[in-house]
Amino acid sequence: MQNFKAYRIFNENGKVQSRLVGINLNELDAGEVVLKAAYSSVNYKDALAATGVGKVIRRFPCTGGIDVSGVVTSSTDSRFKEGDEVIVTSYDLGVSHDGGYSEYVRVPAAWVVPLPKGLTQFDAMAIGTAGYTAALAIHIMEQNDLKPANGKVAVNGATGGVASIGIDMLAKLGYHVVAITGKDSEHDYLKKLGAAEVLSRHKLEMGTRPLEKTLWSGALDSVGGEQLAWLLRTMQQNGVIGSFGNAGGIELHTTVLPFILRGVRLLGVDSAYTAMPLRRTIWARLAGDLRPRHLAEIAHTVNLDQLPGVFEKMLQVQARGRTVVKIN
Repeated sequence: MQNFKAYRIFNENGKVQSRLVGINLNELDAGEVVLKAAYSSVNYKDALAATGVGKVIRRFPCTGGIDVSGVVTSSTDSRFKEGDEVIVTSYDLGVSHDGGYSEYVRVPAAWVVPLPKGLTQFDAMAIGTAGYTAALAIHIMEQNDLKPANGKVAVNGATGGVASIGIDMLAKLGYHVVAITGKDSEHDYLKKLGAAEVLSRHKLEMGTRPLEKTLWSGALDSVGGEQLAWLLRTMQQNGVIGSFGNAGGIELHTTVLPFILRGVRLLGVDSAYTAMPLRRTIWARLAGDLRPRHLAEIAHTVNLDQLPGVFEKMLQVQARGRTVVKIN
């Protein structure tokens, strides 16, 4: 096979550098399934990895991109055959195994999910790791008794990729969604996605008591830090929070009172290593009752050579929604 394009991340003289290069299949990591990539996407983790701002990459050089959709070109695993449309998200993809920013991708068969009926390859990456994470959070929260009738659900860091799709999904399911954002110019966008109310983060009165006035039956939190602590203090009895981000910091200063006096449940959402049966369940829901209604508004498309600018905007918290990367 002739050389093809890939966006590779290098460690050169102790500094992380990333760029578009030509490689061949022999340079890719091992795996049973080779696919011709159609689309990938840009997640916060991708921006951290490609710029070296976060110590994400565990092996250099490595092709970036923690998710990909495409068509199988060859497989030594009987579960997949040439021509199958598939998705790969998470695991070690784009971190310690060559990822989705490449015209051809080779992965272990155990990571591969058949593209569900009802989704196109573009849809799958407009949803991508971010949408999968939002859906997984909602699914787990519902298993912990979250219901539309219970009360309002807060979505923190609302314009981010995970949160934007989470708002869309929750509103579709009938939840009263309250979007919380520091971007006061984006209130109309969030309401278009389905938010019934939008709160400015700059105007929040968080208080300092161990327990504050109850506000929420549930919350999706991509921020962490002080804002997650506030959400804990303001949850209703038996409220449930899905935690999946740390844009506001990794430390959490709280007390046991929300847990022992209100029965609040703080659920960690790890989308990277979901067991395959649950992973397939979530993708089936993403093609069904959790299929976002506003992907056209949430997602926009770039090419591989535009990635550096996208990473910069994401790290400067200037990005909105989802960025889909057109590969082939």
